[in-house]
Amino acid sequence: MRGVFNSKRVAVAVIVVLLRTRALAQRDSDLEKQLQDLKQQYAATTHELEERMAKLEQQIENEKQAQNKARQSTISAADLAAQAARNVVTGTSSQVGAKYQGQIDLQPTYDELQEAENKIEGLQRQVGTFEFHGYLRSGYGLNSEGGQQVAFQAPGTEAKYRLGNEAETYGEFIFVNNWLNPEEHPDQGWVKTEVMIEANTTNSTNYAAFPQTVVNGEVTSGGNDQFRLREAFVRGGHFLGDTQPDAIFWAGERYYRRQHIEIDDFYPLDLSGYGGGCEDVRLGNTKLAVAFLAGARPDITTQNGNYAKSNIDVRWYDVKGPLGLYGAWFDFATSKGGTTPTGTVIPTSSGEAFGFKFQHLEWHGGYHAFSIQYGTGVASNFSSPGSGTVVGNPSPFINSQVQFLITEQVVLQPNDKFAIMPIFVYQRTKDGNPLHPWQQWISFGARPEVFFNKYLSLAFEAGFDHTHSQVAPLYDGWLRKFTIAPQIGAGRKFFSRPVLRAFLTYGNWSDGFRGLVGGVPFQNRTDGFTYGVQAETWW
Repeated sequence: MRGVFNSKRVAVAVIVVLLRTRALAQRDSDLEKQLQDLKQQYAATTHELEERMAKLEQQIENEKQAQNKARQSTISAADLAAQAARNVVTGTSSQVGAKYQGQIDLQPTYDELQEAENKIEGLQRQVGTFEFHGYLRSGYGLNSEGGQQVAFQAPGTEAKYRLGNEAETYGEFIFVNNWLNPEEHPDQGWVKTEVMIEANTTNSTNYAAFPQTVVNGEVTSGGNDQFRLREAFVRGGHFLGDTQPDAIFWAGERYYRRQHIEIDDFYPLDLSGYGGGCEDVRLGNTKLAVAFLAGARPDITTQNGNYAKSNIDVRWYDVKGPLGLYGAWFDFATSKGGTTPTGTVIPTSSGEAFGFKFQHLEWHGGYHAFSIQYGTGVASNFSSPGSGTVVGNPSPFINSQVQFLITEQVVLQPNDKFAIMPIFVYQRTKDGNPLHPWQQWISFGARPEVFFNKYLSLAFEAGFDHTHSQVAPLYDGWLRKFTIAPQIGAGRKFFSRPVLRAFLTYGNWSDGFRGLVGGVPFQNRTDGFTYGVQAETWW
């Protein structure tokens, strides 16, 4: 019996061991299955996140490339913001630890990625709709007497040679918003608003506003920082479908199709102001622009209100012909007269102006432009130093005023080591008084530049002005201005910007200009030096 009992005990023990082994094996199988399930879930989740990340990056890259094609030369603050947001999500920002630590988990969840994607899409929409452009020059100089830099400009001129001859800080800051079709699809309508702030400062210390002393209409001492709203307008196009796909309509205040000479900052044609019109209307292989432009003098009032001037401006351009493009323009201007509160009678006046322009673009690495213009009455002041529509002082002889203007400018750049821009201006004006003769301005000069490499260059500028007037204030003489300026720039082209420059400028003038050039430091002299540094850029 005892042997049988022992045999049973052994059998029971074997069964227990077998059951335990089977249970352990089943448990190991369950753990392995759970492990495989977790691995598969992890792989699926990781793949989904990677796909979403890759999708976000590709979307950003595609939109970025589309924007670069539309505005290759513009990098806006919104672009940088979008890039920064993408860098934060993808973990490539160098500022994550310092600036964004704690804002996004080290391992973003699905919801956080979706939220980040929505933010990036919002930033990209802002990038597509907003543009920031502008122009800026600033620096500081001294004159040879030890005071602040002064500019050398001949009396009776509307411009001066610029290099090393600008004694102010000046900027134009342009804000553009694209309301419709920011991608500029050619088969869709588009609408933009544009606002520009102009800033012109005297480089006074601590943004000071000192009382000004004005002599003969010119500031001779003191100075205030000036800020103006120079553009505020809306424009849009492709409203007429395929019949006039390029036609643009606009209204507001704007710089209107100005003609500009770079090295002396002269505008042979500038009727910028307030109004509206259309441009780029196709007439066969040419284009047409028509505009109503106006301005007013708040300091002169009659029973009709502020004394105003209105222009109907018509331009015909991009006419292909021998050697280049041709264009013509016509302007009819009128000012309503009346009686001032003091009893002065202002005559109603009108006038016409017209001009011709030739352009040879892409000519020897640059371009050639020639213009000839003539105007009478209130339409005679079609040129300006960038001031736009000029409402002159009314006089009994206003309808007899005349201006005749010829300009020529050339940019030559035969290679990446040398460039030059020569210019010529001939202007004759008459104030309408039959007792007063013609006034005359002749100017010619050039700015050559030598490029040593991609960044270093040396610029020279020489300019000559001769003016003659037998109308008070009387003057007859000449002025010469010479400048040398070593430069650090962003390219090897004449118009490459930004540029940093140091300059040394020498000016001398005839005895007939004594006391009329250089202000207080040189009022008893016929020559002078200035020197300093300047930065200039546009974007």
